[in-house]
Amino acid sequence: MDFTHINEQGRAKMVDVTAKEDTKRKAVAQAKICMQKETLERIKSGGIKKGDVLSVAQVAGIMGAKKTSDVIPMCHPLLLTGVDINFTIDEEHNEIIITSEVKTAGKTGVEMEALTAVSVAALTVYDMCKAVDRWMKITDIKLLEKKGGKSGHLIRERD
Repeated sequence: MDFTHINEQGRAKMVDVTAKEDTKRKAVAQAKICMQKETLERIKSGGIKKGDVLSVAQVAGIMGAKKTSDVIPMCHPLLLTGVDINFTIDEEHNEIIITSEVKTAGKTGVEMEALTAVSVAALTVYDMCKAVDRWMKITDIKLLEKKGGKSGHLIRERD
């Protein structure tokens, strides 16, 4: 098996995408953050002293997507054309489901940017609420969909 991120000396390299065609690309990712019922209620009511948790987490997720190549060594710096973060509150399970959609037109996909976006948004929720709930749990970080490039349009069919 050939490893695309290893050079002939067995050391890490960034894959050369020079010859690839630019295509429209999209990735959708998701994460969950589980918490105590009281923590979720305080987020909903604006009762967290650090401010509007979901607004700050939304901006942080967007920033995370834009900075992915700064923290994931083999990711190419990309010109993102769109990043959106959405939150769904699941009161039955005391969790917030975070979804990101990231778009670009380029030579490589945006899966890592979408995954980074939900991860940073979830970490931001944790940071803003840890004073009231240290045992929150970030789970189920996963890619839901990718579109563009050689593999075309793929949608996650299983968990």
